[in-house]
Amino acid sequence: MKLKSTAKALSPRHSSATVGALLMLASAFLFAVLDGLIKLLGPPFRIWDIAFYRFACGLAILVLIIGRKHNPFAGHNRKLLIIRGISGSCAFLALVTAIRLIPISTALVLFFSFPAFAAFFSPLFFKEPITWAEIVSVGIALVGVALIFDFRLQGGLLGQAMAVLGGAFAGLTVGIIKKLREKNGPVVIYLYFCLLGSVISFPAFIAHPQFPQVTSEWLMLGGIVCSALAAQLLMNQGFRYCKSWEGGLFLMAEVVFTSILGILFLGEPVTWRFLTGGFL
Repeated sequence: MKLKSTAKALSPRHSSATVGALLMLASAFLFAVLDGLIKLLGPPFRIWDIAFYRFACGLAILVLIIGRKHNPFAGHNRKLLIIRGISGSCAFLALVTAIRLIPISTALVLFFSFPAFAAFFSPLFFKEPITWAEIVSVGIALVGVALIFDFRLQGGLLGQAMAVLGGAFAGLTVGIIKKLREKNGPVVIYLYFCLLGSVISFPAFIAHPQFPQVTSEWLMLGGIVCSALAAQLLMNQGFRYCKSWEGGLFLMAEVVFTSILGILFLGEPVTWRFLTGGFL
């Protein structure tokens, strides 16, 4: 009996699920680090400045590392790779627009509905089955996020619609990443995202560019580029082992990790909302 139990625990399916969960949680933690660095960088840097540095520097790093040996853009199904880059950029732009129009807490809760959209798109476009129990788990996690952010439906209808639209694009994006991972590595998927993100953010950046002035700003921008790069690569790799909606659900841990970093380093209070919402 003990040998059977051990064999079952070490089965390929069980190991894959564990690897997928760990990769996604590591990605969520690095996204939380990214959030903290963006907050510390301060208001002189607009979201367009941060976006361009993130995408353009990430693109340059990947091209320099892998471009010496072969064509870094030689991925399978380039059309879908481009669509992934556009959908990811649209999710980013919609979220930024929402944050400017409505309170950030409302915008983020509505945006973090993206695992629910992933659960909807997965069987519709990507033939990934989902059970009612799994749908309930997504719903519980959404309630947890709403509790942490003390959710109130505030602001104008346009801002709320943009936040939901961002969540829809993000849900579609994770489904596309899952599909692309069948025949593409994690690097080329992020490379196309950086390429499209650079193209989209460049006009607004170049209109009023903001450059680092002191060493601390250089370090924080470097941290933003590196944490975003590592988080995206881990996320892309994680989708090899878990479903698209499932990966999105693990990525919601970013909210919990961000709150923990705020408590540890920014002096934010530990509230019952954080404890209850984080548990859910």
